[in-house]
Amino acid sequence: MEALIASYGDESSESDSEPATPCQPPPSSTPPTPEFTPLPPPPVSLLIPPNSFGGLDFSPGEQSGRVRTFPHIEGNYALHVFIPVYIPSSPKKELALFLKKLSRLVPGLYVVDVDIPLDIITKDDNKLEQVALGREFHISLGRTVPIRVHQIDSVVAMLRQKLQFQRRYWIDFSKWEVFLNDDRTRTFLSMEVTTTGLAEITKLIQAVNEVYKLHNLPEFYKDPRPHISVAWASGDINHSLRSAVQEERRGMVGASLHKCIFTSKFGGIECRIGNKEYKICKVLDK
Repeated sequence: MEALIASYGDESSESDSEPATPCQPPPSSTPPTPEFTPLPPPPVSLLIPPNSFGGLDFSPGEQSGRVRTFPHIEGNYALHVFIPVYIPSSPKKELALFLKKLSRLVPGLYVVDVDIPLDIITKDDNKLEQVALGREFHISLGRTVPIRVHQIDSVVAMLRQKLQFQRRYWIDFSKWEVFLNDDRTRTFLSMEVTTTGLAEITKLIQAVNEVYKLHNLPEFYKDPRPHISVAWASGDINHSLRSAVQEERRGMVGASLHKCIFTSKFGGIECRIGNKEYKICKVLDK
């Protein structure tokens, strides 16, 4: 990211950082008539989990092709170190409206990780909030890179040693920004941390860099710009997406234009290697 880490490692047997494409829902069939009193329906949030299609009319085959960040090599595992972030409920309606307007101006945008076309999901406000904004987002603290199986224990142990105790703090996402991945094959719509929380996150990135260096892994970008990404497009559409973002921001009233997009509390650091996640630190409230 930040030019950008293109994606996240997802399968323990794969070396690229692309998240696995969700499977298409099985065709519906008429169930037999129950001979008992049915239970009440589950909450909508369970019916439409963050990383599912939520009943949308979309097939994974419809999405644009993506390029691997690094080639698949048997025995390699994708490493990603990050701060998990959840968008609170209060700003979701305003964010959903912004995404809806943006999808009309810029075709070909997809929801990050879920990879559903944004113009499809914007047809239903509830699904837009749940699927596009209700999932776990990530602030990357290091590049997503392949490591060998014999490096896993050492990487995790050193990360925990350097980052084991962290104090809780606020993180402000205060700026819409557009990033490209290193080979300019994907463009990302992101929310950047530019003020509150930036100093703390920068220190974490420096610590992760030290661990990467000891394992001969590529360090993070020289001037890191912490952010979360909410949508992506195939290829380099930096100019058109940036212009659309600026146009929509100019259309907002003055008070909304300059305020923080949303604020989140730091809740920990995680390390994903293949399809396994490791808790790296204990968060202290005082």
